[in-house]
Amino acid sequence: MTLHPVVILAGGLATRLYPLTEEIPKVLLKVGGQYFIAHQLRLLRARGIERVVISTWHHGEMIRDYVRDGRDFELQVDYVFDGEMPLGTGGAVRQALTLLDGPFFVLYGDSYLPCDLAAIQAFFDGHSKVGLMTVYHNYDRWDTSNVELRDGAIVRYDKANRDAKMKHIDYGLGLFHPRAFDHLIEGQPADLADVYQRLLAEGNLLAYEVGQRFYEIGSFEGLKELDALLSEQPDRFLRKE
Repeated sequence: MTLHPVVILAGGLATRLYPLTEEIPKVLLKVGGQYFIAHQLRLLRARGIERVVISTWHHGEMIRDYVRDGRDFELQVDYVFDGEMPLGTGGAVRQALTLLDGPFFVLYGDSYLPCDLAAIQAFFDGHSKVGLMTVYHNYDRWDTSNVELRDGAIVRYDKANRDAKMKHIDYGLGLFHPRAFDHLIEGQPADLADVYQRLLAEGNLLAYEVGQRFYEIGSFEGLKELDALLSEQPDRFLRKE
């Protein structure tokens, strides 16, 4: 199976990690003695990905100078830049459609997700929906849960209004057909959460429950945890769980 490309959203200011990210993008923070983006790309390659599009803005040229065309990671890597203003997560994906001609994964630039991408793609390709959200049975343990799942289907997704019925969390990985973004105007800011909400309201959003917990570097706590794990064993997640 040839896996769909992955769009990595790496354009944010990462203000939660100041002063570490005042002069460098978040993906170039050191984790386990290497840049985080190196770990992320190697994990994607180990899971079978061949092509990546990095969507960036803040200090994006630093990411391109390091990753280049991706050959050091046995990947084909292309880039798309927001422009003069940040486009948000949804707008950044809409911008990336110029480089894509079919379904694609979307991954947040601070997420490290040791999940089975081939299984997720097979599930998506076996249905006729245009969007898929991976979810994890979180119980508020790693972050505040924001998904209510019932009989394998998402009945509510809300990052602002959360309650006890929400036991799952948006895992940080989506899979979409390009037409999921048809309603967005190229070059205009938009939020990926709103795209998910729209697909859910239309009955066009699949849920895929992942069994492996997520890791992230979007917080000081998450950065410290992943740094410790990958310092101890850099290749620990490069094989399928």
